[in-house]
Amino acid sequence: MPRAVIAHEFGPPETYRLEEYDPGAPGPGQVRVAIKAAGISFVDVLTARGEYQFKPPLPFIPGSEYAGIVEAVGEGVTHLQPGDRVFGSSLGGTFAEAGLFRADNVSKVPAGMDLAAAAVFPVNYQTAWHALVDRARARAGETLLVLGAAGGTGYAAVEVGKHLGLRVIASASSPEKRAAALAGGADAVVETGASDWRDQVKAANGGKDIDIVFDPVGGDATDLAFRTLGYDGRHLVIGFPAGLTALKTNLPLLKCASLVGVQMRGHALNRPDEAAANQKLVAALAGEGKFHPAIAARYLIEDYARAMTEAFSGKLAGRVVLVMD
Repeated sequence: MPRAVIAHEFGPPETYRLEEYDPGAPGPGQVRVAIKAAGISFVDVLTARGEYQFKPPLPFIPGSEYAGIVEAVGEGVTHLQPGDRVFGSSLGGTFAEAGLFRADNVSKVPAGMDLAAAAVFPVNYQTAWHALVDRARARAGETLLVLGAAGGTGYAAVEVGKHLGLRVIASASSPEKRAAALAGGADAVVETGASDWRDQVKAANGGKDIDIVFDPVGGDATDLAFRTLGYDGRHLVIGFPAGLTALKTNLPLLKCASLVGVQMRGHALNRPDEAAANQKLVAALAGEGKFHPAIAARYLIEDYARAMTEAFSGKLAGRVVLVMD
């Protein structure tokens, strides 16, 4: 019987257990997937701990991204069939060897992409695309400053930004992370936390102000990064694992700059057609070899607690993947 990482109360990774779990047959509009790999993000672990902004029902199987093989399709599903290599996202249920998912949220894996890479592809790259294209309305030639540039969404923003014709300045805390950002195509890197960080950013952009900030970090970094913006600058709020910040409202006024929220769930709920189009476009670009998710570590499902702890630490340059086989 398939297994899953399950808990009957929220808590740290040690709260969870690997138990037998069979999701059953797919219903109308559903697909059953034999999950082969699942991405582990900071938010996944935060949710598993019961500390995220919404709490899912218990018992709970963590995880929001996966890739695998279609085992069966439900009534009305015509774009998928058993044997297809697929990937998708879900609000929980992916740290498992099998799962049921809405078929309209499942896509075929681009040719040439392995399942581990596919498992960490959709959420990060769709978020980066939505942020830069829909929310920031980025224009070729503008400058993009990416915070947390070696993290999942940060690294995706580097690659998406370069594809859109932006000049990308990547901020990361360690030499390994800065090297990863450069490998992803960043034009320049700066050291997160350095006392002269703003001077580094200024120098990296030839003394000019920044057009767009991609911020999946929060905390003290938000205020500092917002101050680098110029006229009509856009600061994209992706997340805040470093904590909330109290940005002074005189800054947007004086700079004529905008603070812009980015939330994939809100986008899918309010503009589902646009979100679906983004999903197809980003997958097509990946199939053309435009995007390459960075994987830092792979763990077997039996080692889920260590994998979750590693992902939560934020120390790695790239994503953590849970492998089922």
